[in-house]
Amino acid sequence: METLQDILDAAARGVLPPPDGRTTVVAQASHRDAGVLAFTAHAVVFTDEDPRWVYDTLAAVPCDALAAPMNPRFLAAFLDRTGRTSETIDAMLVGSPLPGEPALPLKEISDGEHPRIVYARRRRADVRAWTTEGGVLVLGRGIAGRLEVSVEVDEGVRHRGLGRALVTAARHLATEPLWAQVAPGNARSMRAFQAAGYRPVGSEALLIAG
Repeated sequence: METLQDILDAAARGVLPPPDGRTTVVAQASHRDAGVLAFTAHAVVFTDEDPRWVYDTLAAVPCDALAAPMNPRFLAAFLDRTGRTSETIDAMLVGSPLPGEPALPLKEISDGEHPRIVYARRRRADVRAWTTEGGVLVLGRGIAGRLEVSVEVDEGVRHRGLGRALVTAARHLATEPLWAQVAPGNARSMRAFQAAGYRPVGSEALLIAG
């Protein structure tokens, strides 16, 4: 049986689910994460809830069937059913590892109470973080154990290419596909990731355990 990890591993290789208009329901890889992944004309709902509930609820959403898994009515019902929280629907991007050392000078943070690390631990395990002048880079294991990256750039040094440099550096630190979740409205971040070689493969709505 295909697992969530199988689907993500294939997507990282460029092999996406078939664009057949269907929704696949798979089990959660951990208690922490449930949610929806939307690819081209195919959605994946990962949950430990009864798959029949998922399909019945999707069928009752008054919209095009392709849009139903990311429709606010379905997501609200999903949140109510599971008692989870969610922040936003993100674009899902993936980049391959790069050889060599990062061009950007980085210093790993040893303070586990750093605000960025504390925030990342809500969504990821095995969190590590590095600083450079004006920015922070964070890596950790998120959905189905995939390696995920996030960055933060100080307001005073924005528009200077630091975001792109940080997410490029992350690819040098990785030895496996590196995933990013980016709010579609954050055009600055989307441009930085794409300029650094990350490619969009879909969108996701992550439901976090309280």
